[in-house]
Amino acid sequence: MKVTQTNLPGVLLLEPRKFEDARGHFVETWHRAKLIDAGLDIDFVQENQSLSRQTGTVRGLHCQLDPYAQAKLVRVVRGSVFDVAVDIRPGSATWGRWTGALLSAQNMHQLFIPAGFLHGFVTREPDTEVVYKCSDFYAPTHERSVRFDDPQIGIDWGIDPKDAILSEKDANAPLLRDLSS
Repeated sequence: MKVTQTNLPGVLLLEPRKFEDARGHFVETWHRAKLIDAGLDIDFVQENQSLSRQTGTVRGLHCQLDPYAQAKLVRVVRGSVFDVAVDIRPGSATWGRWTGALLSAQNMHQLFIPAGFLHGFVTREPDTEVVYKCSDFYAPTHERSVRFDDPQIGIDWGIDPKDAILSEKDANAPLLRDLSS
């Protein structure tokens, strides 16, 4: 597996090897020992899967605060997304900055997002399914959201923000400057 550091410390792009033959293909998407060797020592305790029916569906930006902050490993099993992480670690030199990667069923790339980051994605294809592992359990009392189109962050989602398909929660999320700790 190829592991590449993004422009935000700790956010990693993982590119698993794909083995193909006449039957199809095989991909090792998680191998604890190999990823520990690459500096990624995480115990995942929960795995989630979402289906977004329409292109332009935005999910995020979401996080959980301490003591339930979650690291995530995100991959796409059908379709494609532009996946984003935003640094909100207190005192970080890259606080408020974002990075993104195209994840698809075809390229099989994964994005590792450490605890202390907001996470979100926009679908690039209809009927896109995303699977992500989490390092802590869902804790609704510690969940926070930030507007996907917050001008302070300035994410280029590749869509017109007025065309984004949002949940009510995401449409009413506060700006980063109003994020409650």
